[in-house]
Parts: sequence; structure tokens; C-alpha cells
Amino acid sequence: MANTFVINRIKLEQVLAAFKVSTKNIDDMLNQINKTHRHINALAFVSMLRRYGVRPADASNILRRIGVDDVTITDIFNMLDEQNISETYGKVVELNVD
Repeated sequence: MANTFVINRIKLEQVLAAFKVSTKNIDDMLNQINKTHRHINALAFVSMLRRYGVRPADASNILRRIGVDDVTITDIFNMLDEQNISETYGKVVELNVD
């Protein structure tokens, strides 16, 4: 997942508004992105969307609208799930029983 996706501020505001994200939350998100020199990791972006109440299905559609393909979206959500499990339960280990 080494792709870079670019979207201008106005287009991002329009996409977020289309998914019923409040103006206050949009402003908060954009301010947070501005603090990182207008760059954000995809995992951090989706986590931010979730914190502001965006449903996972809507987060996927937002990513699609900014040009992220379905395989990458799936990878993002898988990594986020692994990250959340790891934070909650500790390191995830794979066990093979013969």
C-alpha cells in the first residue's frame, strides 16, 4: 500500500458533506490534516472518520470517491482491524496445530 492519493481541500469538504459529516467535524478534520503539513496516512484518515461517527461503509465510499481502489480499501480496513485487535488484546499470533 505505497500509493499516494491527492484530493484538494474543497473536493474533500464536498465528499465529507455528501456523507452527512457536520461542518464542525469537517473543519476539525481539516485542521488536524493541516497540522501534518496536509498529509495523512490512510489508516489515520479512516480512524479519524470513525472517531467522527462515519460508518465503515461510508468511509469505504469516501475512499472510493478520492480514487482509492477496492483492494487497497480492503487492505486499509484489514490493517486497521489488526491494529485495533493488537491494541486491545496485545500482539496477534498465528498458531498452527498439526
